Amino acid sequence: MTTSITQFNGRSADMADIAPLAFAGFAHFTAMQMRDHRVRGLDLHLDRLRIASDELYGRHLTDQEIRGHLRNALAAAPPDASVTCFVSSRPGEFAPAGDGVDLAVLVKVTDPAEPPPGPVSLDLVEHERHLPHVKHVGEVSKTLLLRRANAHGFDDAAFTDRSGRLSEATIWNLAFWDGETVIWPQAEILTGVTMQILKRRLEYLEVPQETRDVHRSDLDHHLAAVVMNSWSPGVPVSRIGDTPLSQGVEFTRLLHAAYADETLESV
Repeated sequence: MTTSITQFNGRSADMADIAPLAFAGFAHFTAMQMRDHRVRGLDLHLDRLRIASDELYGRHLTDQEIRGHLRNALAAAPPDASVTCFVSSRPGEFAPAGDGVDLAVLVKVTDPAEPPPGPVSLDLVEHERHLPHVKHVGEVSKTLLLRRANAHGFDDAAFTDRSGRLSEATIWNLAFWDGETVIWPQAEILTGVTMQILKRRLEYLEVPQETRDVHRSDLDHHLAAVVMNSWSPGVPVSRIGDTPLSQGVEFTRLLHAAYADETLESV
């Protein structure tokens, strides 16, 4: 059975709710995987929505309000599902805020995600996202660069910034492994919730981590890499650009075990 639940401000969304959002690009969101009616990193998802709302709109909804909207949408949902929570404003884009804005919440519930099994190959392209620390909508470049990478024989694309540092991938964070230490790229990126979960679990497990510049010239067959997002804490990467990487089986197992150690929490 296909799951499809869409609620707007705590009730079933209708066309009048959704039509103004169809081509709107001034909104932000968070995406999570629910398992057995619970999610990992709920505190981080709520932090993300609060901080992004403050930056885009100058105000935010309380955590209790957000959780209320999530609970309403999940009341009829199956135990396992993909859950996306969008926050937009009225007035919307291309309009001044005036004396203030009203915030609206759209929650979408669909079937649980199935991540690619990997390993995946990543084309390497220069690209920097606007407001990279905000998970915002309307980023046409991510799909465009994915499809261009496909046309070049790759599964997806990874980005370098103007100084040549690797940063992130289209809808993924990047992480590397030299056999002893987890290496996070130093760049302007969206610090994903899965990435944040792994950082705190690896710290608890006393696994060495460092954040540093990673350039194309640092890539070789001794280094392993993964991509991660809400779908998976680690999909192995076989090559980036024309450089083959280590198989990284141990690295992938480590990340999956660390992620599984994070407590699932009811909304």
